[in-house]
Amino acid sequence: MDRREAISTVSLLLGGAVIGAEGFLSGCTTTPQDSYTGLLTSADVNLLDEIAETILPETETSPGAKEAEVGRFMNVIVTECYDQDQQQIFQDGLARIREVVQSEFGKSFERLQVDQKHELLLSLEDEVKNYNQNKTLEDPDTHYYRMIKQLTLLGFLTSEPGVTHAMRHVAVPGRFDGCVPHKEGEKVWA
Repeated sequence: MDRREAISTVSLLLGGAVIGAEGFLSGCTTTPQDSYTGLLTSADVNLLDEIAETILPETETSPGAKEAEVGRFMNVIVTECYDQDQQQIFQDGLARIREVVQSEFGKSFERLQVDQKHELLLSLEDEVKNYNQNKTLEDPDTHYYRMIKQLTLLGFLTSEPGVTHAMRHVAVPGRFDGCVPHKEGEKVWA
């Protein structure tokens, strides 16, 4: 999927249930010391940046997810908005990704070639589909990779680089026009 397809379908993805959405609606709650460090380590944030950059890479016309610091965004959301069960799923998922990469390639995700990263994420997509088809009532509602992908899209499309470079953006809009025709090849409005 290229960036144009990702951005055009983000409304569908974000229109569905976003994991941790109740935290967005009710207000995130933390103690002051939590907001400084976060739940994830700097190595976790770097891994998330690399995964996010593989999902939304830099192009000639737009920065990638890494430039938008999507990993830091995910750390804030996971720390402040996810409940303990969701946080555990997320952290276990990161550990699982590290295990798979190490066993299959013998190195870290960050050191993989671009095509290897892409193949790994495609296999995770298949894993999510299988999980959703075969999950039982006792299984968690969502798969860890779905959480990562949702937060990647949300983080990028709400970041300054995402809004100002990947989409059309007017900082101070004029009148409201609720029905603007979209021409093929144009950026979507932020």
